[in-house]
Amino acid sequence: MDLHKAQIQLKAQGLAIAALVTGLTPDEARWKPDLKSWSVLEVLNHLVDEEIYDFRANLKHILSTSDQPLPEIDPIGWVTQRHYNDANFEDTLLRFEAEREKSLTWLAGLTAPDWSAAVSTPWGTLSAGDMLASWLAHDLLHLRQLIELRYQLTSTANQPYRVAYAGEW
Repeated sequence: MDLHKAQIQLKAQGLAIAALVTGLTPDEARWKPDLKSWSVLEVLNHLVDEEIYDFRANLKHILSTSDQPLPEIDPIGWVTQRHYNDANFEDTLLRFEAEREKSLTWLAGLTAPDWSAAVSTPWGTLSAGDMLASWLAHDLLHLRQLIELRYQLTSTANQPYRVAYAGEW
């Protein structure tokens, strides 16, 4: 695991997430293409909580107390339990940026982390390296989700004009 490269990627992905949501109105941020989908605001609040309670916390846990099970979390349930879509959009973006910066600062302070340190989970062994690699991939999954939402918002907001000339999705 190349920690420096991971830090660069997390920083770039954090900036990309912020760029994808910047310029939206609060109503646009709350818009959902259907009842099962998440809004931009829900994705952003999810990323804030994942930054605080999942990836950073669990990586710290694995590196320092791998003999203990991971704390239980409920990222999917939090979307409704914590009323993500009712949050203030601008405040949520600021929180995401601040928490990502805390994560980057914490990662920069690591010296010779043991990427093979691992915890047992119901789904198998999870190493510190697995956790960091998953953090990087998790951002990418939500970047893709945010791109899809922005595409749908662009298509909807510009009706009756069509976006077909842009190419196939």
